[in-house]
Amino acid sequence: MSVPRRKPLLQWEPLPYLVVLVLLIATGGVRPDSPPWLFWPFIVLLVAALAWLIAGLVSGRRRGNPDRWGDLLTLHGIELVDAPHLERAVRRVAPVADTHRHQSAIDLALLHGGADQEAVLVPRASRWLSRRYRIGVQLIGGGTPRHAGFLGDAVDATWRELLDGLATGGRYVKVPARITGDSRPHGVELDLGGLEVLANGR
Repeated sequence: MSVPRRKPLLQWEPLPYLVVLVLLIATGGVRPDSPPWLFWPFIVLLVAALAWLIAGLVSGRRRGNPDRWGDLLTLHGIELVDAPHLERAVRRVAPVADTHRHQSAIDLALLHGGADQEAVLVPRASRWLSRRYRIGVQLIGGGTPRHAGFLGDAVDATWRELLDGLATGGRYVKVPARITGDSRPHGVELDLGGLEVLANGR
């Protein structure tokens, strides 16, 4: 069974807000003097949409680990699987995408863990307002996860099935990482050679 590429529409965080907004706009045309067959079903629909919105806000506070955007809150309670560096003539290094959006988090990881540290790969991560699933990169220098970006599309396609299968069982892969650049903007490079060993050992 293929790994899903997008969140189901009903799990997309902005959807309840959009539904409520559309219904509130529609109240301009549906008034108490409208026919009962139109007015009362509309009121029931509006109340149901508001309840859906409130339920989403309440459940959003009960955040899992990873949370619904794929961010790790802590390393406690999850199983980490090592994909260590492999000595080889050509290193399999992958740059992390979207690092320009996470410079503050990368600065903290650099401060607490140095340039050479490790990163945890989290499948089914996403950006706010996006339904697209990506593989998130969490730097763990100093023992605290910090979101650094996502794997690039080509690398994501290569390792999506392996990482998603492990994460379904509560296991997340840890790979060597290097923060590049003496000053902002920093980049992040991952050594993914050890993923081949995990893939062959499945």
